[in-house]
Amino acid sequence: MSANDKLNILLVDDQPGKLLTYEAILSSLGENLVKANSGKEALEQLLRSEFTVVLMDVSMPELDGYELAEIIRQHPRHQRTAIIFVSAVHLTDLDRLKGYESGAVDYVSVPVIPELLRAKVSVFTELYRKRRDSERLNRELEERVAERTAELEASTARLVELTDRLREADRRKDEFLALLAHELRNPLAPVRNAVDIMRLKDYQDPDLIWCRNVIERQANHLTRLVDDLLDISRITQGKIKLRVEPTRIDAVVNGAVETSRPLIDSLKHELVIALPESPVWVRGDEVRLTQVIANLLVNAAKYQAERGRIELTVACEPEWVAITVRDRGIGIEPELLTEVFDLFSQGERTADRRQGGLGIGLSVVKNLVEMHGGNVHVASEGRGRGSEFVVRLPRITEATNGTRTHAADVASAPTGPPRRILVVDDNRDAAEGLAALLRLRGHEVLVAHDGPMALDITATEQPSVVLLDIGLPEMDGYEVCRRLRQQGLADAQIIAMTGYGQDRDRQRSKEAGFNTHMVKPVDIGEIITLLAAP
Repeated sequence: MSANDKLNILLVDDQPGKLLTYEAILSSLGENLVKANSGKEALEQLLRSEFTVVLMDVSMPELDGYELAEIIRQHPRHQRTAIIFVSAVHLTDLDRLKGYESGAVDYVSVPVIPELLRAKVSVFTELYRKRRDSERLNRELEERVAERTAELEASTARLVELTDRLREADRRKDEFLALLAHELRNPLAPVRNAVDIMRLKDYQDPDLIWCRNVIERQANHLTRLVDDLLDISRITQGKIKLRVEPTRIDAVVNGAVETSRPLIDSLKHELVIALPESPVWVRGDEVRLTQVIANLLVNAAKYQAERGRIELTVACEPEWVAITVRDRGIGIEPELLTEVFDLFSQGERTADRRQGGLGIGLSVVKNLVEMHGGNVHVASEGRGRGSEFVVRLPRITEATNGTRTHAADVASAPTGPPRRILVVDDNRDAAEGLAALLRLRGHEVLVAHDGPMALDITATEQPSVVLLDIGLPEMDGYEVCRRLRQQGLADAQIIAMTGYGQDRDRQRSKEAGFNTHMVKPVDIGEIITLLAAP
């Protein structure tokens, strides 16, 4: 045991012979033994040093053991010092109780049994060491935890700062893309006008004809790139508004083929189209869905050598319409399949950059399909094995394909009791038109064009039905619905009107407090039927 690791043990007795006896018995423990001949001398030692154990005689002149123990216990340094009383007289239970109350932890009777005394002192010294080591470890652990916590807090602060910066950079990127697309449109218009003028002129010079065709092809290509830039900017900023209505898939396919045909023909590809014998319907924006299929056809044309083959197939599933575009081109490596829909992702480019483009088209496809409540998947067996893209859109039956109830059909819809209805939509024409149709059915209709206005009207009018657009400025429909419920419309029927109809959109509207979720364009007949129900 090193000198630094020795513990102090104080031996207190007014008889020097007993002190020598205690010292002889305890010397084998290897601790630092200090002797005191009186209570006063013991106090002087206690003021100078910290002691693990104090072995003291109960009966001492001037200051006996009970009094000394009480004084020791009052000193903060010695709150945990083990005090052992030595007594040469028989102690009653009351004597022992008095000793324990004064601060003693054990008793030793005279004549002292050496082995028993050594064992008791050894127990208290080992307990002290273990407690000291435990406290030291706890302090070290607390220090490490504090250091680690400080490091984590600093890292979190840096991460938070980096995340503000990234969002700001992303916002600036979106604004730049939008500005760039708009600015690029300005010079395109006069270029295309010039091409049209050249086409009207009667000239036969082959070189001039070639120049005109080159300018026209490249202007069209640049227009498509600008359109992609503008679309991705609108999508990321949530500014795309779909004009949803029953749409025939064959019309979408025909429009997409017409758009992509010049590129397909220029590369001498074979295009094979397979459509169902009967018309297939979806609820969607025909222009945007045409753009989706056209982008896939253009992608298939660009990523295979000349005289390739493109297959476009439409198949009906129980609840979905599956549109597949398959090519025999360069294919996609397995590790890149999860990245093809990422913005600016184009996979491996050829040295001559024959494919062109900005890596935006497939990202636009994915976003537009999901806005229609559908999904898109890609498959490829690897390099040189071609690619397959499958778009699935929710299918509607022929019975509901184009028979949305218009104002002229409202008269035949079921009639219910007059209701006080609040229509909330930032599109004033849409709001006023819906209100007019509902008033014709005898309902009392109020109109609001934003969330705060809707809350103000509700505070005084208490409508029983609220037709609420989700895509409102500043305060969206989810927040408006929550506040309407808090404001007292616990039993009112609140109907969501939105362009988004996926399961997660319906779940979110339900959690916000909506009773019904309706996808735009909202069917006035469905609304009237809903209002007539009990």
